[in-house]
Amino acid sequence: MTIAEVSKKFDLSQDTLRYYERIGLLPGVNRNKSGIRDYTEEDCRWVEFIKCMRNAGLPIEVLIEYVGLFQQGDTTVKARKELLTEQRKQLIAKMEDMNKTLERLNYKIESYEQSVVEKEKELKRSED
Repeated sequence: MTIAEVSKKFDLSQDTLRYYERIGLLPGVNRNKSGIRDYTEEDCRWVEFIKCMRNAGLPIEVLIEYVGLFQQGDTTVKARKELLTEQRKQLIAKMEDMNKTLERLNYKIESYEQSVVEKEKELKRSED
């Protein structure tokens, strides 16, 4: 696949894909005889993984570390698992914080909705 096709498929800019390649997140994207990037299915799986992890809030540095460990082979399986486990813990904590924030927002919105209803009732009474 060309960079344009991958960009469209994953809704990422071509600049972002080039950046990911430059910093080592996309290991070894092949190029054709003309020097144009030729993404394989494996490359696309990496793009999908990176996008998913970034959307979840994982830092670029953590992903670079993960890719580096992956490239070292099976001897790093334990380290990769530990890295992902730690990131999962952090993500769960963020989700708990976000749920608390959501509950607070829901409470505030409900309070305002009740206030609006009461004001409308008062206006209606004063018009009668």
